[in-house]
Amino acid sequence: MRELVPTAAVIAVLVNPNNPNLQTRLRDAQEAARKVGQQVLVVHAGSASDIDMAFATIVQQRGAALIVSDDPFFAGSGREQIVALAARYAIPTSYFVSDVVRAGGLMSYGGNIPDQIREAGRYIGRILKGEKPADLPVLQPTKVELTINVKTAKALGLQIPDRLLALADEVIE
Repeated sequence: MRELVPTAAVIAVLVNPNNPNLQTRLRDAQEAARKVGQQVLVVHAGSASDIDMAFATIVQQRGAALIVSDDPFFAGSGREQIVALAARYAIPTSYFVSDVVRAGGLMSYGGNIPDQIREAGRYIGRILKGEKPADLPVLQPTKVELTINVKTAKALGLQIPDRLLALADEVIE
């Protein structure tokens, strides 16, 4: 996001207060921001009305960009609302799944969902064959993918740096 909006004084991070991994996500976001000297505005949303309030806060606090944290609510029922509000308020927004970018979001940076689903299937197979879930290792994505929607960038008045386009796994025209 810093490469896309290098002059952003404040970058907002949207988190779900109901997510059991909230503290870990907050700590990671704040640590990453500290390392690069970026001011972060954390906004919380666990419902549709919370999303509206979060965007009002971002606009009021002059958030120049938004990073949506990894949460099922933001990828599911909250997805369309977040994409629409990001467009309405012209806030460059990064998501964690590429499906949101295909639905009009600006960009995503995250694990490959089909790969993760296949791996979950392998785990289910191992469990059905008798392995104990507690004995299986916790896996993290081994590859993250960058997806960029150039049409959305143009609508926001953004010029995507050539470096980001070259790094992208998928560019949506």
